[in-house]
Amino acid sequence: MTTFFIALGLSLLGGLGGLLVASGILLVRESVRTKLVPWLVSYAVGALLGISMLALLPSALEQSPQQHERVFATLLGGILLFFVLEKLVLWRHCHIHDCEVHESTVFPVVIGDAFHNFVDGAVIAAAVITSVPLGISTAVAVAAHEIPQELGDFAILLHAGYSRGRALMLNVLSATASALGAIGAFVALDLIPRLLPFFLAMAAASFLYVAMADLIPGLHRGRTDAGSLRQILLIGAGVLTVLAI
Repeated sequence: MTTFFIALGLSLLGGLGGLLVASGILLVRESVRTKLVPWLVSYAVGALLGISMLALLPSALEQSPQQHERVFATLLGGILLFFVLEKLVLWRHCHIHDCEVHESTVFPVVIGDAFHNFVDGAVIAAAVITSVPLGISTAVAVAAHEIPQELGDFAILLHAGYSRGRALMLNVLSATASALGAIGAFVALDLIPRLLPFFLAMAAASFLYVAMADLIPGLHRGRTDAGSLRQILLIGAGVLTVLAI
């Protein structure tokens, strides 16, 4: 029961933590936000790559020593699945400079963000079941990549005419879906514990997809200058955060 409440708490921390930081960033000048967002994205890339390749995937392989091929097949299948989900606008990740801001996108933004948070909550719960430190580092990685995500969502909602208060309320509601994901994963893995290594592989696939398909391409835009070195250093900081935890 203690593990359940830890998973529930960390899932809410991952979902709402990024939202709270993003809300604070919206209070600063736009010129500052423009510089800050790429830094946040770079750090999120490092955290996502670190947690997936150095923690989630090794844990999946360790728990399933006789089924490495199935674990990697799950990883591949997960990456392809998230590609399809993004095509269907059920899985999306954008930040304030990437989104096409149109009023018609508000509904899929809210639904897609809720689904995304649901999956993140399930991932955190699976990590906590494996070990609490893994759950903590996973929650940190989730919060890190939720910050630019929530900034993008705020931009779309505000542009569509929503007040700051209403935009915040919608984002809070979608963030609480992480708790539902944690509960669902906890129940499913309690009933069928042998699914845990494959669940971890699917979690690694979701983080790898977000980092490499959605975030890294945005970092490649623009000139190669001192900003590129800053991106590399921040990606390294994200990886080191995972290792430190």
